[in-house]
Amino acid sequence: MTAVDSESMRLRHERIGASFLRRTHAYGKLILFGEHFVVYKVPALVGAVSAYTNCDVEFLDEPGLDVVDDRPAVPFYKDKKKDEADKAINLVLDHFGLDTSKQGMRLTFGGDLCCASGIGASAAQVVSLARALSLSLPRSMTEDEINAAGYEGERGYHGTPSGIDNTAATFGGVLRFQRTEGDPIFIKKKIKEPIRIVYASTGITASTTEVVGDVRAKKEANPEWFDGLLQKYLKIVKEGEEAIDVGDMTKLGKLLDENHTLCQELTVSCKELDDLVLAARKAGAIGAKMSGTGRGGLMLALTPTVEIQDTVAAALEKIAPQVWKTSFA
Repeated sequence: MTAVDSESMRLRHERIGASFLRRTHAYGKLILFGEHFVVYKVPALVGAVSAYTNCDVEFLDEPGLDVVDDRPAVPFYKDKKKDEADKAINLVLDHFGLDTSKQGMRLTFGGDLCCASGIGASAAQVVSLARALSLSLPRSMTEDEINAAGYEGERGYHGTPSGIDNTAATFGGVLRFQRTEGDPIFIKKKIKEPIRIVYASTGITASTTEVVGDVRAKKEANPEWFDGLLQKYLKIVKEGEEAIDVGDMTKLGKLLDENHTLCQELTVSCKELDDLVLAARKAGAIGAKMSGTGRGGLMLALTPTVEIQDTVAAALEKIAPQVWKTSFA
């Protein structure tokens, strides 16, 4: 974050109040196991990162909607996603029964979550908006109701989202998530050992709707091929959850590697992601994989100690546009 960004954030906090903004926090996420497979109602494991998006709402005297997007982002992300973001915001406003042709408002988005494909930036945006509207109207809402409003917004970005991103953005922590015909099932996991992660961006912004649609088309064209991969995945995610439950980081790393291989077979990885994964492993990561939509976006690396986390981050910084560190604990 630059000095200008820091000063802008400080002034915004003074104007609105840091306490209000904290209550609108919605977190980014990294999928540990299950990108693309989660769409088909099988379990996935996801961890919320500490970085967040926040939002404030100002009601205006004149009708209309003014959106100020101060979120940090990889180059061109917000330009490429603008139409989807506008649709998502309006879906959340519709969910709340708000009509900006009658009641004008200004929405300002900020925070320290850098928008990049794979980090759940869209979900963090719409969940933070739902929190801000709940506080500003005011309208008392449960976390489940906030999550439901976030899901409506995600439809603007992804068409038919799995719900995993908005659930992680709302509840935080490490979650076992499974889509169903009704409400999703999710369980917050208890972490025995800190899961130290380095994650890095390729700098490429992908369309989740397009990539998910392409995988669906391949599945429909060759269901036996997809089912074979799905059966491999179900074994991996089951063992991955067990590794997290007992704190076996070595086993967890091996399974992350196997999940990356499945993503390659699904054709959702790419050279840029593969290069970062290999570089992380070479630098000492005990497991690494792409995370999220793929064909660009993010990868993550599992690092067993703070020292190795720093070493892997330094190695990735030489070849990746953006690198971050986080821990699930």
